Amino acid sequence: MKKLTKLFLSIFFVGYINFAPGTWGSLASIVIIFLLFNFLSPSLLILILTFIIVFFISNFLINYFSSFENSHDSKHIVIDEFLGIFFIFFFYDFVFIYNTFFTLLLIFLIFRFFDIIKIFPANYIDKNYKNGFGVILDDIIAGIYTILTLVILNAFI
Repeated sequence: MKKLTKLFLSIFFVGYINFAPGTWGSLASIVIIFLLFNFLSPSLLILILTFIIVFFISNFLINYFSSFENSHDSKHIVIDEFLGIFFIFFFYDFVFIYNTFFTLLLIFLIFRFFDIIKIFPANYIDKNYKNGFGVILDDIIAGIYTILTLVILNAFI
């Protein structure tokens, strides 16, 4: 169970890359989610259900992982980046700027910025919710800030 938990939470062990695992996890997430949305083309209902299922499984497994790693937010856990970026893709049509590559690059850079600096309420959640929910929610908030930033940028381009 521990190996499968590590595999899932680290997105196939990407979170175990020693240098900047959150950045690598975000990059892997963008690739996976872009492929999911564009090549499998599932319905919106399937995507929403997938997001909800991954959210709850992640929450459970982060709490389980924390019980034997003695850390509620291990640097190896990057499934939270996956969920934050997954959330952004629900609004892809609103954040699309110029071309696909440029949009994906902006999503990556802006998401990482907000994920690292943790603007309120992400910083509050990060400090006060020491569980799977807190680990995931601060990244979803970074995703919301990314969406808002890209929508505003889109209005001026």
